[in-house]
Amino acid sequence: MTTGTAITGWGVWHPETILGNDELVAAFNEFAHRDNAKHAAEIAAGTRQPIKDSGSEWIVKASGIKHRYVEDKTGLLDPDRMCPNIKDRPENQISIQAEYAVNAAKIALARAGRTGEDVDVVMLGASNLQRLYPSIAIEVQDAIGARGFGLDISLGCSAATGATIQAHQALQTGAARCALVVVPELTTGHMNWRERDSHFIFGDASVAFVVEPLDRAKPGSWEIISSRMMSKWSNNIRNNAGYLDRCDPDTQFNDDKLFHQNGRRVFKDVVPLAAKFITEHLAAHGLAPAQVGRYWLHQANQKLNELVAEYVLGRPATKQEAPIILDEYGNTASAGSLIAFSHHNVDLPTGSYGILSSFGAGYSLASLLLQRI
Repeated sequence: MTTGTAITGWGVWHPETILGNDELVAAFNEFAHRDNAKHAAEIAAGTRQPIKDSGSEWIVKASGIKHRYVEDKTGLLDPDRMCPNIKDRPENQISIQAEYAVNAAKIALARAGRTGEDVDVVMLGASNLQRLYPSIAIEVQDAIGARGFGLDISLGCSAATGATIQAHQALQTGAARCALVVVPELTTGHMNWRERDSHFIFGDASVAFVVEPLDRAKPGSWEIISSRMMSKWSNNIRNNAGYLDRCDPDTQFNDDKLFHQNGRRVFKDVVPLAAKFITEHLAAHGLAPAQVGRYWLHQANQKLNELVAEYVLGRPATKQEAPIILDEYGNTASAGSLIAFSHHNVDLPTGSYGILSSFGAGYSLASLLLQRI
């Protein structure tokens, strides 16, 4: 069984600015102290809870994150702002999210030995889009000189895997011959940097895949054996920002317009759900979990990844079996599993199997069973 398609190129790009835990914690704690002082009377009366200090060691223990790449940290380290400083661009310039996508696309296309002119479909997946229209995928299509069509896909942290699935299905139907998947995750703009339990989570990065028919794939490419998707409604990860925000001035700037989650509930729900999803995908091909050489899992939380892998394998996974890129990148939303693949696949021998899987808001789940050519 095969989809007749393959991932022939991949590329990762990120901004140069590094934001470490120590400097992030210093800024957050200064904000917390100021806010607690401002509301001292309410805190003393018991009508308001004080904001607790953050800590670098606590962040690593809670998430595995040591630092992250960010578009801007001047605003993030300003206790009066706690938001990245990213200027709007004129409409006659490429948008920043499209630029992120193009930067990764150039690397992926070069690896595949293709140019923008070879591409006839651009699938863009991201947890958040900076605008609704015109499609950012079409802007990327224009910027690289691609043919065909472009399409934006919104599916939370499964957007990148979902876009890859849509790409190989476009090839299967004959709608395209060379698909480019781009995942420009500028996540720091939708993060609530004033919220202690999640102020450290996100980082900015972009990743891209080239997907082509199997008969055009070179050695070292990855055949897409099959793909799976599922969704199950959940309110536990949410971002309510949208075009109707200004229609209710009472709630226009509420914190729920930014990323928020019930982290403990997500952990409890997603671990068994994702493990069952992956195990059933493998079983459909008669594969035992131990026959898979690598698991490129969604990079949201190190403990979550480790537990999903342990549930699947029946034992703790090694770092080689289930690599982690969280310590360097932080949570890059839907890009995480694709970045893990891009950094940790070339060492596997021909014939090796791998699972690339994401799980995120929705809940949404997606996986690709791959085999090295």
